[in-house]
Amino acid sequence: MPRPQDATPAPDIATPLIAWFRAEARDLPWRRAGFPAWGTLVSEIMLQQTQVARVIPRLEAWLTRWPTPADLAASPPADAVRAWDRLGYPRRALALHAAATAIAEQHANVVPRDVAALLALPGIGDYTARAVAVFAYGDRHPVVDVNVRRVLARALLGQGEPGPAKVKQDLPLMESVLPDDRDDAAATNAAVMELGALVCVARSPACDACPIADRCAWRAAGYPEHEGPRAPKQAKFAGSDRQVRGLIMAELRASDVPVTRDEIEPVWPDAEQRDRALASLLRDGLAVGDDASGYRLPEG
Repeated sequence: MPRPQDATPAPDIATPLIAWFRAEARDLPWRRAGFPAWGTLVSEIMLQQTQVARVIPRLEAWLTRWPTPADLAASPPADAVRAWDRLGYPRRALALHAAATAIAEQHANVVPRDVAALLALPGIGDYTARAVAVFAYGDRHPVVDVNVRRVLARALLGQGEPGPAKVKQDLPLMESVLPDDRDDAAATNAAVMELGALVCVARSPACDACPIADRCAWRAAGYPEHEGPRAPKQAKFAGSDRQVRGLIMAELRASDVPVTRDEIEPVWPDAEQRDRALASLLRDGLAVGDDASGYRLPEG
């Protein structure tokens, strides 16, 4: 929970983190000078639950093909789903296509800067809206993802795990460590994320390499075991409906003509699970059609 107003002020973790980040940060495309706001939006959506190494080549190909929102909006949704390939959670491709269409039609092909305007775009949530405002435009907002929550829980609250996400608590806690200067605030947001991704990891954190180890409440307390509620864990992929959905999607992406149910049946032996996965793809708009006409990716 955020500290009460009369509690001891949180230690300054921004100053050492900024210095560490500017010396040690990974060279990633979206961190380079001149990277467009559209690219930042695309990268943030691609990075959701997907490893950086898998995102970079797909991002570069995407921006080469669709350098502006209007370019993507002019293509059918099926092209976006095919280009998404195996990044996972292909609904993100449809959401990105819908957001691109709204940006092209409602914002003169310019990704909006205002958090409220970003939130009004289809498929854009609180994290993505704040990330674009901060990392594309340099505005001062707290940005919180799972890595940030872990770092803050350990460094400020003395807890080994952050527990379930609580926006009304997480955002004020991140706000409490941001410097007033906009550039420093943006660097702090990025630094806390980087620390959680590379050093303050969920298992076996590298405390000896941490630039704020001397200010970490969890370390000072002797690394106590977490006793509170835990964040829900994602179900295993193998054998899941997600896996079956992916196999069906691979069939649809690979075909330029509708795929029959007979052609879908060999992808998975359990008919009930296969039918359930196909039905969920139809509900999500990732597939269209029926047994009579066959199944395909959405065209418009």
